[in-house]
Amino acid sequence: MVIPLAFVVLMWLVKSVEMFFDFDLYNWGIYPLTAKGLAGIFFSPFIHGDINHLINNTIPILVLGTTLFYFYREVARTVLFLSVLITGLWVWVFAREAFHIGASGVVYSLAAFLFVSGAIRKHPRLMAISMLVAFLYGSMVWGIFPIKERVSWESHLMGMLSGLLLSINFRKYGPQRKKYTWDLEPEEESEAETDVDDFAEKVIRSLKAEDADNQPPPDKPGGFSSDPGIRFHYKPKDKPNESGIRD
Repeated sequence: MVIPLAFVVLMWLVKSVEMFFDFDLYNWGIYPLTAKGLAGIFFSPFIHGDINHLINNTIPILVLGTTLFYFYREVARTVLFLSVLITGLWVWVFAREAFHIGASGVVYSLAAFLFVSGAIRKHPRLMAISMLVAFLYGSMVWGIFPIKERVSWESHLMGMLSGLLLSINFRKYGPQRKKYTWDLEPEEESEAETDVDDFAEKVIRSLKAEDADNQPPPDKPGGFSSDPGIRFHYKPKDKPNESGIRD
């Protein structure tokens, strides 16, 4: 929870400064296709219009961010950074002319990443997380449509698309479902069979070499046999003479 919590603390700190000094930082948000608006790519997630807006983004950042860092530790920092960068950049390019502020785009990106990652990896625990995300935040899908004028649906849409892109790009990183024989593709199955054959061949070679080492060496020419076994020689009985007395 360290990084998600730090993210949220910074969000609340910015809002506290605004309220304490009685000024707004909305002009540091993303304004599309302007040089000044580029700074908003990194500043806008920490700027919110009011307390309700801030609270609505605080809980999802904590829940989704903690889930991301717990189950996808290997790529969590990269995913969070790229969620901010890609979402903000796409908003700067495609959104309407207005100041876009808030962490909603990051929330949508994390939700999409967790949902799609669990679905395409087919990992039991990650699929359970996907179902949980769908249950808790499934209604967010309506936020990608231009229903409310003062809501940046562009940030929601770009966040969802960036999460989808990141989940596909990082699908081979992090937890993976165990593969069994019946799950292998033909190429993978042939490779597995080759590995088994190579292993069996090595075992056979090892057994043959061990058997050869245990064989007694051949007799030396002109010398004694190296075999310590006992030799038996058959000697026929002497034939008795005609008088019946042995010689």
